Amino acid sequence: MRRVLVVGNSGSGKTTYARRLHAQHGLAHLDLDALAWLPGTPPERRPLEESRADVEAFVRAHPAWVIEGCYADLLAMAAPHADDLVYLDLPVAACVENARQRPFEPHKYETPQAQDANLPMLLDWIAGYETRDDACGAAAHRALYDGFEGAKQRIT
Repeated sequence: MRRVLVVGNSGSGKTTYARRLHAQHGLAHLDLDALAWLPGTPPERRPLEESRADVEAFVRAHPAWVIEGCYADLLAMAAPHADDLVYLDLPVAACVENARQRPFEPHKYETPQAQDANLPMLLDWIAGYETRDDACGAAAHRALYDGFEGAKQRIT
């Protein structure tokens, strides 16, 4: 594996999987949460062209990488450069439980209390995975997986 995309619902284990690849294979790691959102409350998606520039810069800067996130639109930007795609297609109930057990994420939240306060919204969002019609829903992830021309693996 040299250039890997990892997609799935929130709580599916994308970051854990990507960190493992980073540690085992020395792949540069990009968590798309870091560039998908504008700062502020409530959160708002960055314009796609701004995110595209960051994705393309990352791909150019690193010969071997793993890019992970739930954003099929952003992953599609990197797909032509990727060798492998891993779709973590876990049951929603498993994703909910994983989100409940998630340790504090200081790169996403100012305090553990802020993360805890966001949990009910996150759990509702995870639960809507199969019916969401945006770039983070199951239909978009399946389309990305189905259209990917490199090696691919779907983990259920």
